Amino acid sequence: MKSAKTIPTLLTIFSILNGAAFAVIPPERPNIILIYADDLGYGDLGSFGSTKNRTPNLDRMVSEGMKLTSFYGAPVCTPSRAQVLTGCYAKRVSLPDVIGPVASVGLSTKEHTIAKLLRTQGYATMCIGKWHLGDAPEFLPTRHGFDHYFGLPYSNDMGGEGAPAIAGKINSRPPLPLVRDNEVVETLNPRDQDRLTARYTDEALQFIRQNQMRPFFLYFAHTAVHVPIHPGDQFKGRSANGQYGDWVEELDWSVGRVLDTLRELKLAENTLVIFSSDNGPWLKQGPDGGSAGPLRGGKGDTYEGGVREPTVAWWPGQVPAGSVCDAVSGNIDFLPTFVRLAGGMVPADRTIDGLDISPLLLGRSAQSPHEGWYYFAGNHLQAVRSGPWKLALANQDRSLSSPGFRICWGSCLFLAEVAAGALVES
Repeated sequence: MKSAKTIPTLLTIFSILNGAAFAVIPPERPNIILIYADDLGYGDLGSFGSTKNRTPNLDRMVSEGMKLTSFYGAPVCTPSRAQVLTGCYAKRVSLPDVIGPVASVGLSTKEHTIAKLLRTQGYATMCIGKWHLGDAPEFLPTRHGFDHYFGLPYSNDMGGEGAPAIAGKINSRPPLPLVRDNEVVETLNPRDQDRLTARYTDEALQFIRQNQMRPFFLYFAHTAVHVPIHPGDQFKGRSANGQYGDWVEELDWSVGRVLDTLRELKLAENTLVIFSSDNGPWLKQGPDGGSAGPLRGGKGDTYEGGVREPTVAWWPGQVPAGSVCDAVSGNIDFLPTFVRLAGGMVPADRTIDGLDISPLLLGRSAQSPHEGWYYFAGNHLQAVRSGPWKLALANQDRSLSSPGFRICWGSCLFLAEVAAGALVES
């Protein structure tokens, strides 16, 4: 009997000799880094059509990896982040709406998360940046499989001076807390936010260096580019798109530092890096809001501009360089994809809505594993996409399993055809 170590080599040779598309076999337990922007629009990167923001590092990431043009998040922050970590539509895990400071609800410790499942596979795990899934101790990242956490537990406009005023009421929100693991280590004033991106990036590079000899999972959830806008001093006034463009360019700089560190440590060929955003641009913020490019709508709605995200996958030698994938996929797919790549099994004790999209990422398939993609705003189902078609529903509020859901196709606001990189919506 041949040893287990010889099997991948033989399979690789066999694949090459037979001209198979999947000639290169992914290494066991790759490192995984998910870089998640906040409120970044589909049209805010040069490689996705921006002519205002300079994003050379993300554009290089696209040229060396895969551009996903039909990748979906959720309309707003909390639901999108719940979907990332659990592989479920946010409604299924009872987090369909944005939550604020001192919320009585958060991500339940009973849920499976990417970090929990990868930690059982021997991964070091860390969350850096915006959490927004509950700020009580039982809701923090360290209760959900992360060895360490450094960041803000909610949006940067939700604490202290940054909190929106409510007519006739005193602002009772706590100062903006910077948390390390389970403890508040600082309270931030507006000026402190100017250094957030750089501080987050330093933490990310330190985590990578400290764990370079073992598999690791880094969930790097930027505060950028959520209002209030706070680019670092070296980026202020540099872009052609005001302070919003300045912060987009600092975000790009941060991505470049992560990728350069992987190259320096000879980890690039064993690390999957995905860049995406939680929801579309906050158009109501005007020049501080960003662009959805050719798509209609923005943050808060289920038009394509509100939920379709600029997404890039990078893994030298595994993800085909310079490739484009327009198959429907989204952030609920992270959990099953990462777990399968790490050699684990997706739990079967509950429904997981996401599906393994590694065949898409590795260039082995161009076919979406999803028969339908469901667009929720809060608890309300507002649209369904199947292949190149999207159906918007009138006054529908259906659970994923209710009989009514199966006949919802009869209630239609409009039917639109989706094209690569654009959508015709009336």
